[in-house]
Amino acid sequence: MTCDIGVVGLGVMGGNLARNIESRGFTVAGYDLSAAKTEAFAAGEGRRVVGAVSAEALAEVLARPRKVLLMVPAGKPVDDVIAHVAPHLGAGDILIDAGNSYFKDTDRREAELATRGLQYLGTGVSGGEEGALRGPAIMPGGSRAAWDAVAAIFQAISAKADDGEPCVGYVGARGAGHYVKMVHNGIEYGDMQLIAETYDLFSRGLGMSASEISDIFAEWNRGELKSYLVEITADVLAQGDPDTGAPLVDVILDEAQQKGTGKWMSQNAFDVGAPIPTVNSAVESRLISAQKSERVAASRLLTGPSSTFSGGRTRLIEAAKHALYASKVTSYAQGMALLRMASAEYGYDIDPGEVARIWRAGCIIRATLLNDIRAAFGRDPQLVNLLLDRAFSDAVGARQQAWREMVQVAVGLGIPVPATAASLAYYDAYRSARLPANLTQGQRDYFGAHTYRRTDREGSFHTQWGQRLTPNA
Repeated sequence: MTCDIGVVGLGVMGGNLARNIESRGFTVAGYDLSAAKTEAFAAGEGRRVVGAVSAEALAEVLARPRKVLLMVPAGKPVDDVIAHVAPHLGAGDILIDAGNSYFKDTDRREAELATRGLQYLGTGVSGGEEGALRGPAIMPGGSRAAWDAVAAIFQAISAKADDGEPCVGYVGARGAGHYVKMVHNGIEYGDMQLIAETYDLFSRGLGMSASEISDIFAEWNRGELKSYLVEITADVLAQGDPDTGAPLVDVILDEAQQKGTGKWMSQNAFDVGAPIPTVNSAVESRLISAQKSERVAASRLLTGPSSTFSGGRTRLIEAAKHALYASKVTSYAQGMALLRMASAEYGYDIDPGEVARIWRAGCIIRATLLNDIRAAFGRDPQLVNLLLDRAFSDAVGARQQAWREMVQVAVGLGIPVPATAASLAYYDAYRSARLPANLTQGQRDYFGAHTYRRTDREGSFHTQWGQRLTPNA
């Protein structure tokens, strides 16, 4: 049997993607370095699958141009698999990296493979194990000709938005697909942290049970905050411990790890000069949470406020709802601005409106809000920041007082809300016509002769500092 596409790496994600492809009527050749995985895949699937026993056998059963999708861990494993498979491919054949590769690695691999006549697609895939099987959001970047060759397959297996559009589309040159996925994952970090801070305020600040908080998130998921992460938050908080029946979330250790994509986004944002304080705060919160033993020791030594919340509970819950919405908008504004700046820096030609369209279903950050974000870029394709769109500026402005109230209450109670507070600080800094950088520029010139510019004349200036102001006579 001649197959439409080959899948290398038949773990859970790779296997589910292969099953998804086969279920849409395409023929699939599966190959894994583990012979047992290859045999299990071939034995357990339908009539349109083949198990390849080697890279050479995989190449032999694929229709030209041969399409090989790699689903292996990022980093050296991708280079190793390419080195293993590429020698059996020929000019015009297509390699697709559907893992979470670092975008600069994708830039390098595409350039190297192009010298051998091979086409390369660095493809972000989001949706987890279930999404891989039932329909993920797919973000391919790289060879435009390669995208054209695989578009029918990707459109068939992708998630479909409410309007029926497939949540896939070519996002840009070279490593653009993996860059977009990196930003997706960073926004995901921020969104999860914002939700967690709201939960913490309700739990420790208001003394609410997991079940009560679950009901609130379930209600919110029926309105403007409707999203996958809000939906599963309600489910997580409602889950009982199989052993005790108590809320399972109450016995989960408060210690998180991060795999790299959130950190990559933070690091790269500094490289291109894009402020993303919400994501940075989320990454830092995970790092602090990992210091569990130190936090336990510090809790016995460091003091905090002794006050308890004495205001209106209903009012605070409503304020938290508005704060979460405003913070989410601000986080997306940061992410979309980063996409635009990085696209210019790296020549990717990424369209933020197209990215918002792709993210509307299938992916982890899918949300009703993305329809509004897509519409904003439809109104102004050159929009530099979502907060400058009139609909969003009005929506956030109407909520900013409640946003401040939520942060003030949390700070007063000693409950950390770093991502929510950072989002608010970004909003306030972005709307400020004047910031105190004039003082820091003066300080830098004082100790390092770095020079400064003036508001009243052109050019760069340096001052011999130390002269005191003379009081008016």
